[in-house]
Amino acid sequence: MNICKIMIMLCINTSMGSSVMARYLAGLVSLALLAGCAGFSRDGGMDNVRTTVAQKLQKDVALPSDDASVPGHLDELLASSLDVESAVQVALLNNRGLQARFAELGIAESDLVQAGRLPNPKFSMLYARHDGEYKIEQSFAFNIFSLLTMPQARKIEQRRFEQVQREVSLDILTLAQATRQAWIQAVAAEQSVLYAAQVMQAAEAAAELARDMQKQGNWSKLDQAREHGFYAEAALEYASARETQVVMRERLSRLLGMTDSTRLKLPQRLPDLPSQEGELLQVQQQAFMQRLDLQSMRLEAEALASQLGLSKATRLVNVLEIGPARVLEGRRSEAYKKGIVLGFELPLFDWGNAKVKRAEFIYKQALDNIAQATVNAESEVRTAYARYHIRYEMARHFQDEIVPLRQRILQESQLRYNGMLLSAFELLAEARTQIHSVNQYINAVRDFWLAESVLTMSTMGPVAATETNGRGK
Repeated sequence: MNICKIMIMLCINTSMGSSVMARYLAGLVSLALLAGCAGFSRDGGMDNVRTTVAQKLQKDVALPSDDASVPGHLDELLASSLDVESAVQVALLNNRGLQARFAELGIAESDLVQAGRLPNPKFSMLYARHDGEYKIEQSFAFNIFSLLTMPQARKIEQRRFEQVQREVSLDILTLAQATRQAWIQAVAAEQSVLYAAQVMQAAEAAAELARDMQKQGNWSKLDQAREHGFYAEAALEYASARETQVVMRERLSRLLGMTDSTRLKLPQRLPDLPSQEGELLQVQQQAFMQRLDLQSMRLEAEALASQLGLSKATRLVNVLEIGPARVLEGRRSEAYKKGIVLGFELPLFDWGNAKVKRAEFIYKQALDNIAQATVNAESEVRTAYARYHIRYEMARHFQDEIVPLRQRILQESQLRYNGMLLSAFELLAEARTQIHSVNQYINAVRDFWLAESVLTMSTMGPVAATETNGRGK
């Protein structure tokens, strides 16, 4: 039998045959002990967080210290080419900053458990002696007022615990959003480097051809210098692409919690555009059903409303102590006088008006914040959808119109060059234009996928913390 059960039985047995006040006191103490025996949950609030993440991301979160299979799972994910979904899963399992946030769950649960426990009882004793006369006072007091307000306090802390669970879930979604964007930018950088390398190799070959033709007298020095200038510019573009590649890989590595970015195996190109885009109405409906920031703010307002009620209840008296006492006055052989000690604060100077007013203003502030957050959420969804829609159309236009058109122009120019109807310089100029259109297409596809990730995040939480400028830098 544990200590809680033993103490409760002692309180019940003590109340039998005693006074009404003693029985009442024993009953209160029994209730307090029952509350005090409430302990921590098995999962520390992680189960609710895992459920939310599974519903919104179809991913799992875990602490490596609690799950021995995490390191092996990470090695398995990193062994092959990392797609965007695998990158998000690695970040959720390996980002140490996120794991540090999980400690907030334990802090909030500790506050919840503490709210269900009374302060320890207070024992006091007075001992005085003079000429064989004694005065001994002994008292054992409990803070009864804390017991009376305990249910309300536990409700407040329970809502705060639930609020922290949603805040941690929102942090997970934010990390997933940032990881998606970093992966998109990193893969776009890989694709740009490969294309820039091909362009530089082609430009180098063209520059050598121009140098040979100039030596043979078929090209002027001006044409040869122009071609060499294009090669020099292509080399600079390749160097710039490599720099962006390193920066984007390192950014992704930080989010994944990796100390060595060379372990990253990324695809060489971005995914193709979807066949069709989503609808605004469906996106808006998802946003107001799923946004965790609005849910968290509503829980905070409910907790503040409960706290306001508690502030009103404790505005005059917030300390009330009661307990058994016994007093000896006279000779040591005389019997103790038994009684009850009662103590409470007198509201002579502070009538609690300031405390109640403060709680009222905090509650009003929370309501106004919720109203403004709702307005912000509506605007964020509309803005994210507009950007998503426009960038989808731009990427489609590059894919279906501009790149194929430039390719046809280059092919026709090649035919005219073969028929000696077009100069080599004009042909190379068309090749440069075609190269520029391909670079624009890569950037357009990248910007679309970035806009798509922002739109997805806008249905789950605020996007300001992870929104990029759409240029990938």
